[in-house]
Amino acid sequence: MSPETLTPLAPAPGGDRDAPSSATRTDGRRRRRLPRPGRVALFLTLCVLSVPFVFPTWWMVTTSFKPISQVFAFPPSLWPQDASLQPYRDALTLQPFAQQYWNSLYIAVLVTLGTIVFSSMAGYAFARVRFPGADALFVVVLLGLLVPAEVTIVPLFQLVNRFGLIDTHWPLIVIPMLGAPSVLATFIMRQFFLALPSELEDAGRMDGLSRFAIYRRIAMPLARPAVAAVAIFTFLHSWNLFLEPLVFLSSKEMFTLPQALTQYVDAYGGPIWNVQLAATTMTVVPVLVVFVLAQRQFVQGLAHTGLKG
Repeated sequence: MSPETLTPLAPAPGGDRDAPSSATRTDGRRRRRLPRPGRVALFLTLCVLSVPFVFPTWWMVTTSFKPISQVFAFPPSLWPQDASLQPYRDALTLQPFAQQYWNSLYIAVLVTLGTIVFSSMAGYAFARVRFPGADALFVVVLLGLLVPAEVTIVPLFQLVNRFGLIDTHWPLIVIPMLGAPSVLATFIMRQFFLALPSELEDAGRMDGLSRFAIYRRIAMPLARPAVAAVAIFTFLHSWNLFLEPLVFLSSKEMFTLPQALTQYVDAYGGPIWNVQLAATTMTVVPVLVVFVLAQRQFVQGLAHTGLKG
């Protein structure tokens, strides 16, 4: 048979009719979109619902620029009439705020890095390593979430005092790595590693990788969303920690930010509101920026924790 007599195969009957065209898919997406009045109504509804969450932050930032005489003025103003940076200067000069800021920053970073390392290894072991009593041990670990920090603060103080670590930052770095934040981080990492296909580990073993090499070179690069969620959650917990610094620290140079914010008081012990809100603004704004930039990874990481369990 010559090449000229060959004819192309005819399409299967109904093949073109069954396969949706790009125009059909586009029309389907258009039909699923809300009409313009519905989108406007949804946008306005979301704006109204966001007011209880946005207004306190707005009030904090604007009040930090007001003189003390305008803080409780009636009717209240949503914008400072005589804006001034004096409250921010007072926040930096009334106490060693820069040192306290650095204390919170480096403690939160170290706690976050340590928690990621320990929780990821523990989560990988609970998810991928089979050993007797793994499930029962994991339940015991999760029970740590049910124990309030107030219950353990007295024995922890006695233990820290026995080692001579009072008024140091070591308790604020080591204890959170082994406490409730680490337990929750271990749960998040375990749930993520449970969802990883076992074929990835099989391929790693065929290439001669050890268990730790599989964890380091395969599992951890794929766990970036879960790591981001753990990092943000742990950083915020350490940044906002108040009870433990109040118990373990006594000198202003060693204070962290939550404890330092309570020290802006006048001669009668009353809070200097504009200075306190200026210091709070400097404390909150960087955290808000980090969360806004990483919120997609945060939500994605938390979503993966419920895929398998």
